[in-house]
Amino acid sequence: MKKEQIQRKVISVDAENKSLGRLAVEVAVLLRGKNKPNFVPYKDMGDTVLVKNIDKMKFTGKKLEQKNYFHFTGYLGNFKQATLKEFLIKRGPKEVLRTAVMGMLTKNTLRPRQIKRLRFSPD
Repeated sequence: MKKEQIQRKVISVDAENKSLGRLAVEVAVLLRGKNKPNFVPYKDMGDTVLVKNIDKMKFTGKKLEQKNYFHFTGYLGNFKQATLKEFLIKRGPKEVLRTAVMGMLTKNTLRPRQIKRLRFSPD
């Protein structure tokens, strides 16, 4: 039986004036390959996604003050919490989008391979 070759393309996405959630949905669909007619959930057949103008991404409403990111270090009493504004200052907009896309990908062994194909254009 012959192994099927997956044709991967580099798809460029412009983040200028797009909100975080809508951009993350678009990127997650492309990374999984759900836009392809021969999509099956157990195969990694998505494309490489290059995101441009990540600094011009917009945040609607009061998300900068009210949206929280949580992280547990594994030690007692070390449940870390940061608002979106603090997370942006500390990690940058690339990590904010990456975290949002990670939450939208399937939680299985395909996820690490798919998230590696998320790239950001140099500013």
